[in-house]
Amino acid sequence: MMHKRTVKRIVVALVATSVLAACGGGSSSDSDSSTPGNGSGDANTVAGATYPLLGTPATDSAAAARVAIACKIDNHPNARPQSGLNKADIIFEENVEGLTRFAAVFHSQGSDPVGPLRSGRTQDIDILGSYNKPLFCWSGGNSRVTRAINSSSLVNVGYSASRGKGGYYRAKDKKIPHNLYAKTTNLWTLAPEGAGPPIPQFTYRSTSDAKPATSTPVDGAKISMYNVKVYWKWDAASGSFMRFNENLKREMEPHMADDGQVSAKNVVVLYVTYIRSKADRKSPHAVTTGTGTGFVLTDGGIIEVKWERKDAAQPFVFTDSAGAVVRMTPGRTWVELGWKKSLAPVGPGVDPATVKWPAV
Repeated sequence: MMHKRTVKRIVVALVATSVLAACGGGSSSDSDSSTPGNGSGDANTVAGATYPLLGTPATDSAAAARVAIACKIDNHPNARPQSGLNKADIIFEENVEGLTRFAAVFHSQGSDPVGPLRSGRTQDIDILGSYNKPLFCWSGGNSRVTRAINSSSLVNVGYSASRGKGGYYRAKDKKIPHNLYAKTTNLWTLAPEGAGPPIPQFTYRSTSDAKPATSTPVDGAKISMYNVKVYWKWDAASGSFMRFNENLKREMEPHMADDGQVSAKNVVVLYVTYIRSKADRKSPHAVTTGTGTGFVLTDGGIIEVKWERKDAAQPFVFTDSAGAVVRMTPGRTWVELGWKKSLAPVGPGVDPATVKWPAV
């Protein structure tokens, strides 16, 4: 367990980080108070501190000070409904072999259980490289991928590496390989001495921020991933985008997690190049450094952006057509790592069925 003095020092550092983020255009204690679950008005809110991966006021100093956990979650139809997708702060959807897989990053809260868990990919090393040595929760991988993970900034707390201490178990209501779960409560006990919290990944807006002129009202967006078709629909009542998947009958249905339909305050679609992994020639490898284009869906609007990331240790930076840094809504963010031209917007009042899925 982390010593109280250590927690206090890290929380002080978090406060400083929050102030710097605010100076750069983000928000700290003045985050949008209408965001559900942001802790506004909570007597336990840590003065001046925010959860770095949400941009919302911190209500738990110990949680704000701990290391992040990144879990590789299965997205095969037999893996649904998954556990933990609505508890993660940031989720990446990656193209893998013939399907997609999620890298769900937990920090402000955990999930007992989380899963089903599957193997990692070399692309996870760069995708998660800016999260300050996160714990990496996965089912395992081939020897070359495992060596790459062990040589990276990720801390391997996978099924084998945890040596029975990560809370891993096989559920009886699903079949192998779609039934491996873990518990974040157990995983956090495996954090190395001195492990610290992640830095903020995005710039967040405050209640005083006007919607940028580059934002266009949107009902949602259709996104074509690898044999997975996703529709994110804007829900004004909750101020969130709700996730739908196309099922085997080519019908759209809500993507359900263990605690309800999957939702997010922000959906980021990044157009990236996929190459072949050097460690596993069968696996796609997303190039997530350099520059590219994409879209940010936030607050009922869609913004065309340019993304830039100098190296894997740095967070993504999103700028709009006016050159301004895009400010996100405080709360959970989904990042879709798609191919170029993989998004088709659906305008307000437009029947999504009349909008063709992007051909990728």
